[in-house]
Amino acid sequence: MNKSKQLLPALWIPSVYFAMGLPFALVTMASVLMYEDLGVSDARITFWTALITLPWTFKPIWSPLLEMFKTKKHFVLATQWITGISLVFVAFSLHLPSFFQYSIAFFALLAFSGATHDIATDGVYISALTPQEQAKYIGWQGAAYNIAKFLSMSGFAYLAGELSKTMGPATAWMWAMASCGALMILLGFYHLKMLPSGGSSTHEVTSLKDGFNTLLEVIRTFFQKKMIIWHIVFIILYRFAEGLALKIVPLFLKASTADGGLGFDTSTVASVYGAGSISFVAGSLLGGYFISKRGLKRSLMYLALAFNVPFVCYFLLSLFRPDNIAWVYASVLTEWLGYGFGFVGLMLFMMQQVAPGKYKMAHYAFASGIMNLGIIPSGMISGWMSDLLGYKEFFIWVLIATIPALLAARFVPFVYSDDNKQ
Repeated sequence: MNKSKQLLPALWIPSVYFAMGLPFALVTMASVLMYEDLGVSDARITFWTALITLPWTFKPIWSPLLEMFKTKKHFVLATQWITGISLVFVAFSLHLPSFFQYSIAFFALLAFSGATHDIATDGVYISALTPQEQAKYIGWQGAAYNIAKFLSMSGFAYLAGELSKTMGPATAWMWAMASCGALMILLGFYHLKMLPSGGSSTHEVTSLKDGFNTLLEVIRTFFQKKMIIWHIVFIILYRFAEGLALKIVPLFLKASTADGGLGFDTSTVASVYGAGSISFVAGSLLGGYFISKRGLKRSLMYLALAFNVPFVCYFLLSLFRPDNIAWVYASVLTEWLGYGFGFVGLMLFMMQQVAPGKYKMAHYAFASGIMNLGIIPSGMISGWMSDLLGYKEFFIWVLIATIPALLAARFVPFVYSDDNKQ
C-alpha cells in the first residue's frame, strides 16, 4: 500500500480544500466589501473583481505542466505560500495613494496562484482516492471549501467591519488581509507533513517543444471525449445565474434604502454571510449523502433545483425590503443550503463524467475552468445591470437565468455509470 493510501483522507481533505476556498472567497466576496468600504464604485468593483478571477477559467492552459514536473504536492505547497505572501502585499498596499491599482494587481497574482493550487489539489484528490472514496468525501470537500467562505466573511470581513469603527477601514482591512496571509502560510507548513504526494510526474519533459506537444495532446484528447460539447454547455449554464447574483447580493444588503438596498453595515453583512456559509456546509454534506444513496444521475435534477430555485429569496427581499434582520438571515440560509446541496453535484459530475482518462488532473482543470465561464461574464456585467435596472428588476433577471440551467440538468447525457472504476 502506498503512502497516499496510508494517510487518512480526513486529515488532509478538509484543510487543503479550505486552503483552496479561501483565496477564491477573498477575491470574489470579501474584496467586494473591502473596496466598498474604501469608497470604490459598484461598477468598478464588480468589473475588476470579476476580471481577476480569469485565472480560474484559463488554468487549463498551464495545467498540463503540473502533470510533468515533481509531484502534485509540490505545487500545492508552493502556491499556498505564494498566496499567503500575496495577501500580505495586498494588506500593505491599502494605505498607498493608488491602493486600488496595487491591491488589484496583488489580487491578480493571488488568483493565478490560487488557480494553480486548485489544479494540484484536485489532482491529489483524484489520484489518491478511489471513485468510491471520491463520492464519499465530496461532501467533505465542498464543506471545507465553503468553511473558507464562512471565515472570510463572518471572520475576517466581520473583524474588518468592527475594527473600522475605531481605526478606519484601510487599517482594519490591512489587518484582516494580513491575517489571511499568515493563515495560508501556516497551512502550507501543515500540508508539508500531512498531504499525500498525489503521484509523481507522468511525463519526462526534455524540451519546450515536448511540453507544447503534451499540452496539445491534453487539449485534443479533452475535446475528443464523448458528449463533451453537451457537458461543456451544462457546466457553463449550471452557475450562470449564480454569477449574476454573487457580487450584487452583498452590495444590495449594504446599499441604502433610498437606493433600493437594505442599508446594513459591513459587520452585519459579514455575519449574515458567515451564517450562510455554515448553511452551505450543511447543504454540502447533505448533498454528498444524497448522491451516495441515489447515484449522481438520479440525483442531478434535484440538485439543480436546489441550487437555482432559492435565488427567489433575493427577489423577495428586494420586493419587500424587510426591516427585520431575521428575514435576511432566513433568506441567505435558505439560498446557501440549496447552493451547497446542488454544488457538490456539479463537482462530482466533472470529476466522474469529464475527468476520466489519461490526463485526469488536467482534464478536471479544463472542466472547472470552463465552469467559471458561467460566472465571470455574468459577474462582470452584474454591476452595470443592477445600476441600470434597480435591484428588484435585476433579481427577476437572475430568476430567468436559472431556466437554462434547469433544462441543461434535465437533458445532459451521462457517459459513465455512477460506479465507474476508471
